[in-house]
Amino acid sequence: MRKVFKNCYAMDKRCYDEYGLTEDILMEHAADGMVDYINTHIKSAKSILIVSGVGNNGADGMVLARLLQFNITSVKLFIPFGVKSDMAKAQLARVKKLNYVEIVDELCEADIIVDAIFGAGLDRPLDEGIQNLLDAMNDLNGFKMACDIPTGIDESGGISSVAFCADATITMGARKESLYADDVKDLSGEIIRVDLGIRYNQYTKDMPVSSYLLDREDMELPSRDFSQTTHKGSFGHAAIFCGEKEGAGIIAGMTASRFGVGLTTLVAHENISPPPYLMHSSEVPQNTTALAIGMGLGGYFDAEFLQKSVIDSHLPIVLDADSFFHDDLLSILDQKEREIVLTPHPKEFSTLWRAITGEELSIEYIQANRFEMVRRFNDKYPHTTLLLKGANTLIMQEEKLYINPFGSPKLSKGGSGDVLSGLIVALLAQGYSAIDAAIQGSLSLAISAERYSGASYAMLPTDIIEQIVLLEGSSN
Repeated sequence: MRKVFKNCYAMDKRCYDEYGLTEDILMEHAADGMVDYINTHIKSAKSILIVSGVGNNGADGMVLARLLQFNITSVKLFIPFGVKSDMAKAQLARVKKLNYVEIVDELCEADIIVDAIFGAGLDRPLDEGIQNLLDAMNDLNGFKMACDIPTGIDESGGISSVAFCADATITMGARKESLYADDVKDLSGEIIRVDLGIRYNQYTKDMPVSSYLLDREDMELPSRDFSQTTHKGSFGHAAIFCGEKEGAGIIAGMTASRFGVGLTTLVAHENISPPPYLMHSSEVPQNTTALAIGMGLGGYFDAEFLQKSVIDSHLPIVLDADSFFHDDLLSILDQKEREIVLTPHPKEFSTLWRAITGEELSIEYIQANRFEMVRRFNDKYPHTTLLLKGANTLIMQEEKLYINPFGSPKLSKGGSGDVLSGLIVALLAQGYSAIDAAIQGSLSLAISAERYSGASYAMLPTDIIEQIVLLEGSSN
């Protein structure tokens, strides 16, 4: 789990004020980090084109040009808009004294194309000249590398009309939230963080942080190794409500049984045909330890039944899908002592938000402001765990936000969310807290999908469930 910050201004300033470092020193280390990436990951490259902007991001690119060696025999620097900052002027003066850096007046092909136009400080729309430049850079064939943040992405992860499309982004000092916005995922490529002249722990020491990037190593699977004298009741009992589309509940139930829960019951008033290892009841069993509702729910259950079996229950609960269309079920959000996990995708979140605030928000707005929206929800219901699905899933409770960056297009298929609900309710039933169940369920879903070896378009929910069997040891 790694810290993620809105920006690095305060940390850079402390380097200057407290540690005696200078902009110059930080730039040397930023560029050295890019050199190290090139030498390690793009060993066959012989030529590089660095496109530098007018400010300090451009200056980073100029330092990179100066430091390059080894296999890079052709170093070209393009400065289309001149230089303005003092550091950019100083770095350009140094580069001009060297005979191995060629300053060119137009774009050209190279093995590596570096975007050093704007960094994290972009706070305005791009003008037409920069838009045209980025379009032309994106059309080049070389490996594309962004310095700090791809140009065209602002501090909140918003994208201008066009942005640089990087194969790798070398970000400076600390990870920034903007790199983990959903719409940025196709633009940032591999994200590598580099140090800036001091150890990372010293750089970020005592700096307030509320966002964390999840790693594969953070996945902790359910275990049955703690005792030899257990029975099925030792591992909880999940009750999953089957509605108008019973398949969704069955998928969730199959998943829960695969993920360690001792007993799984599908709650439905009519006969259904689940696998033989899933129980079926018209009522919630007395020994139930967690509930999941919403998957394929529709209007299947009447209000009195939902009130008695779900709303008045004290049990931990997962609310998904059709739950967000039931105002009665959403009253559960006011139950501050209850372990609650909500798992909407953006369209469902729009419905949820309208129900709890009366405010209409488009899916496009929610996607462009994902960090803001999960924080606004958390302000209203800090005790509730919200899991907003996406390419980078966001999970938040009690002012702490966790980013799962392992989302995959393989999961863009009906039933994947039902698997997630099954994973989470299984963990809740086994005694996990809401936030831990959401984190571990989300990681397990994403890593199971990642391990699927068939065609990316072919994966079914049942394939994810089969991969869950093989998860043990995969986090290492």
